[in-house]
Amino acid sequence: MASHYIFTSESVSAGHPDKLCDQISDALVGHYLRQDPFASVVAECAVSTGILFVSVKVAADAVVDIPNTAREIILDVGYDQGAFNGRTCTVMTSLSEMNGFRPRFDDTNDLAQLTAQENVTLFGYACAHTPDLAPLPIWCAHRLMRQYDRVRQESLHYLAPDAKCQVGVAFTSHVPRRIDSITLLASQRDSRISLATLRNDLMEQVISPAFVDQPFAPDDRTRIQINPEGAILEGGPALHAGLTGRKNGVDTYGGFSRQSGAALSGKDPTRIDRVGAYAARHAAKNIVAAGLAEQCEVQLSYSIGIAEPVSVRVDTFGVGRIDDDTLTERVAAHFDFRPSGIIRRLRLRELAIMGNGNLYRQLAVYGHVGRSDLNLPWEATDEVEALRSWLR
Repeated sequence: MASHYIFTSESVSAGHPDKLCDQISDALVGHYLRQDPFASVVAECAVSTGILFVSVKVAADAVVDIPNTAREIILDVGYDQGAFNGRTCTVMTSLSEMNGFRPRFDDTNDLAQLTAQENVTLFGYACAHTPDLAPLPIWCAHRLMRQYDRVRQESLHYLAPDAKCQVGVAFTSHVPRRIDSITLLASQRDSRISLATLRNDLMEQVISPAFVDQPFAPDDRTRIQINPEGAILEGGPALHAGLTGRKNGVDTYGGFSRQSGAALSGKDPTRIDRVGAYAARHAAKNIVAAGLAEQCEVQLSYSIGIAEPVSVRVDTFGVGRIDDDTLTERVAAHFDFRPSGIIRRLRLRELAIMGNGNLYRQLAVYGHVGRSDLNLPWEATDEVEALRSWLR
């Protein structure tokens, strides 16, 4: 593999149509789980000009106003005028009772009772690029989008909610060296704002502040593009449709590591295609935090009807202090990767009441992993001391 290369990752704003769908889906999951921690729920959305479609399959002792919840989020994100407006858009809903097994039992008892409900292969990854042990390209891209959403609400009110960015990082011998490129696409409400003004404002209030006091920042060789093809008026669902679960790279590692094809948002904690990804990240992060490797990928595979993963694999890409076969055996023995074991160990029944009751929606933007701004149980390095003992 080449020793010098550039890797790019993308992030999107809270107002990107796909992320709007993710937020609505996860907010609905959160509302059901706050009323009934044992609710089974899958929520999916699709959005286009003037219309939102919401599909919810649920088994719960709870009642949720689906259209009103959706409208509140659309307005809160910033779609309160124009062709897509939370007050006037059509909200179509499909609500049906979930068929099949609904796990109502104490997770501390029979951990084999809850089995995988999907055939899925999941990946968790961690590396030493950043304080959050996340890959640098996606970490930088998320910082830019958080800053964009902040200034759009606080100062640059002519900006519209829809935006996305791409950050390219130059690597030498797999070590990040500098920010090679930044591309930022932003939409605007006011056509009277010139492209020159937009570019100057975004450079001064979004790009530059996002890298203050960070180990890596744009330099005089960094290629920076802001709306290279011109102004984008309004953006959002009026420009391009959105769908729950379509931004898996944004939700995880920006393509730097492998990822599952399964969506993370819109699913309750019994869904192994969601929580298994969290469990794999937790194991990988603790391996890196414990100093067992500078980067690590944990792969878990599940089959329908079986509680235990049918395969566990750890890959440290040749930089592990313990060989991968031994590390795989120890990880499989140390971490309980059964669905109920994950729910219990990561306290996933409690997620719906964390973050002032908004944690599910908060997860739907800026990534489900590498989040130091949220007190996520799968981001905790609580197994470090136990794992360090493997070196003795």
